Amino acid sequence: MPLLAVPLFLDPKLEPPLTSLLASSRFLHSLVDGLGSPLNVVVPDRIAENVSRFRSVYRRHHLEGEISFAHKANRSSALVRRLATTDAAMDVASLDELQHALACGFTPDRIGATGPKEPEFLWLAARAGVTVNVEGQAELESLAALVRRHSLPRVQILLRLSDFSGTAVKVLSRRSRFGTPASELTGLLNACGRLNDAVEVIGVSYHLDTTSLEEKALALEGCVQAMDECRARGMRPRVIDIGGGFGVSYLADGAQWERYTSQLTLAAMGRREALAWRSHSYGLSSEGGTLRGSLELYPSHRPVAGADYLDELLRSPAPTLGLPLATLLLENLYDLCVEPGRALLDQCGLTLARVLETRRETDGTHSIRLAMNADDCALEEHGILLDPIVLHRDKPWEATAGSAEAFGVYLHGNLCLESDLITRRMVFLPRLPARGDLLTFPNTAGYCMDFNAHHAQQRPLSRKVAAYHGTDGWQWRLDDQYWPIHSAGDVHEV
Repeated sequence: MPLLAVPLFLDPKLEPPLTSLLASSRFLHSLVDGLGSPLNVVVPDRIAENVSRFRSVYRRHHLEGEISFAHKANRSSALVRRLATTDAAMDVASLDELQHALACGFTPDRIGATGPKEPEFLWLAARAGVTVNVEGQAELESLAALVRRHSLPRVQILLRLSDFSGTAVKVLSRRSRFGTPASELTGLLNACGRLNDAVEVIGVSYHLDTTSLEEKALALEGCVQAMDECRARGMRPRVIDIGGGFGVSYLADGAQWERYTSQLTLAAMGRREALAWRSHSYGLSSEGGTLRGSLELYPSHRPVAGADYLDELLRSPAPTLGLPLATLLLENLYDLCVEPGRALLDQCGLTLARVLETRRETDGTHSIRLAMNADDCALEEHGILLDPIVLHRDKPWEATAGSAEAFGVYLHGNLCLESDLITRRMVFLPRLPARGDLLTFPNTAGYCMDFNAHHAQQRPLSRKVAAYHGTDGWQWRLDDQYWPIHSAGDVHEV
């Protein structure tokens, strides 16, 4: 069967307020006309609603603790300022992020410092009274030296741990370069005792680059055991921080995702036509009829993600103790802290790009050149596959799933590079865009807007605006000029 006869759609998952924003296509066209392409649009009020969804899970399990936004996922001032009006906290991983959080309205008691830290970052965190997530003994010693040398206040710290193991189950995990192996906790606590005048241990934490519930459950139980060792030394720890990694489901239909990945496997095996530019196969290959490699893609459809993933984790039994993890935390009167990045940004924004050219190729496919480059909207850099939405200049947008008709297209960027592909895979669109139309990439606020952006070929970085509902419908301000007083800020309780 010809390739184009079997379109492989990957329809994006769309929820309010993005559905309302897309329906205002004339408004979006006017933004791009005035501010240029590409353009990032964030919706600050949605991030407040996402905080509410996570907080509802805490209430369900009768838990206390902070929901901290991982700032590295987006540089937006509008989003951070809107967060400051909620009960959320901030997780900052650089000196500039710390300064930004303070300038946007967060008080130091609502900020935690994580990641590798240069001396200036440590000094400001200690001077301001920010909680510091300590990566290891060397960082602990550096922090204590700064506190003593500059007569700074005693710093509250969390001890970040890694490489947990259990006797009841065997969990295989990739080694993390963050934190101290749990087996070395004794030496770290010895150092904390020696530096007691400079630091106060208020808890422990972990950071795992995994979607595995089992692995995270093992780590959380390991943190409870570490807290027991802290208490045995006369410390009074109260906080367990389990980081982020709660995920986002980008696609509306799980069956579409299963079908696409199955067909991608067949293409890698040579059993069907290639699905991507120059037979790119996203990490898969065939050797002697045997499939090799692994799929280097984010699971774009996830049945359980975000706040629901946290809920499932808390219902999971501790691997060796057997109790639900939420019960384990409650019985010990520990606060639970989380650091979502991508999950708090779910449905919080989109990226717009103007179509410069649509060209039919000799093989029946089409090439679409956009006024953007691959790093302006780094979906593929983060392994995320979804279909863009066409916003015609002269037609209103209507939400439709798939189509009987389809056009196979490749999306090219504006850099003078063969590798500048917005997406390597062939994208199927129900309608072809014309010059001047917009392609909209929904749900790009998490890591895909500015995490990889650069000034290649002296092109300016994408501008960013905040969109919000006013008395006359959708209104906007430049991202750094938005403050929460500009929007109604209605948040639906979950």
